[in-house]
Amino acid sequence: MKPFTWNGQPSRVVFGAGALAHLERELDLLGAQRPLVLCTPGQAAQAHALAQRLGPRCAGVFGQAVMHVPAATAAAAREAAARLAADCSIALGGGSTTGLAKAVALTTGLPILAIPTTYAGSEMTPIYGITEAGLKTTGRDARVLPRTVIYDPELSLDLPLALSVTSAMNAIAHAVEGLYAQDGNPVTDLMAEEGIRALAAALPRLRARPRDPDARGDALYGAWLCGSVLGSVGMALHHKLCHTLGGSFDLPHAEVHTVVLPQALAFNAPAVPEALLRIRRALGPGAASAPAALFDLARDNGAPVALRDIGMREADLDRAAEIAVTHPYWNPRPFSAAQRGEIRALLQRAFEGTRPD
Repeated sequence: MKPFTWNGQPSRVVFGAGALAHLERELDLLGAQRPLVLCTPGQAAQAHALAQRLGPRCAGVFGQAVMHVPAATAAAAREAAARLAADCSIALGGGSTTGLAKAVALTTGLPILAIPTTYAGSEMTPIYGITEAGLKTTGRDARVLPRTVIYDPELSLDLPLALSVTSAMNAIAHAVEGLYAQDGNPVTDLMAEEGIRALAAALPRLRARPRDPDARGDALYGAWLCGSVLGSVGMALHHKLCHTLGGSFDLPHAEVHTVVLPQALAFNAPAVPEALLRIRRALGPGAASAPAALFDLARDNGAPVALRDIGMREADLDRAAEIAVTHPYWNPRPFSAAQRGEIRALLQRAFEGTRPD
């Protein structure tokens, strides 16, 4: 067995149907007296209901979270937290809301209690991202890791099916890259394979019965595992491309991950044979090659598989390739300016929605 380093993330997880009932207890354990509830405009009703439940204890609601955490939105949230004397943030929602809470925590140190309603997995990572002047900057900082996460499958029962599928594919992408991460280890390998298995098995059940509580619970369980993997290891080509396409071209986050994942894995396939075997095993008997099987999983469950279908312009592919290779992440198959043509070809396949063979 190869040498490895394991760094467990110090977060508390409360999981189960009805787990939101423990919110007040968890706030007490954090020592939080004036939490600020964060959400997107679309989840304002849920956020205000939560604030009403907390009563005078709640500092208020900031409902302006959006994709890719624009620097201006982060600044406004920090100002609101200071003005309302908040001592904690409650991130209610998906990756956009959790990302905003992280941007606040990065400079203020406010602890985060996350209540995920999608399968983004961001709540289990110390990774943040902030977008300014068309570029998304990411980093790792222990201050942004949510201190407590409440996973309640009942909160995702009404998550639209289309978003459920792309959110699940987003989570699977975290685990896939974890399987060939430079700092991977046997623990994250186990979590990654089980997370992929749980999410892939849940998707057809959700397509048949979107409000199936058991399928929702299995999907949330898989998202927790996949997010934990991303929180423990480094990122590679897939995430670099998604950060580029999302931050610089304002493409929807989960959909970008869904489209890029099979193409990035196909690019890396010659360098990651063991990861390919684990992915195929997780996807079940009869699965095609790992990149093709992931493509099929998305397509067969109604998710987009082409960048042109989620708002990307073909004319922007050259610029996207240039941005991606200018400051590359580590990758098992190295890429830099010298491989710009190969990355551009990868993006073309993603643009057209070509099934990897």
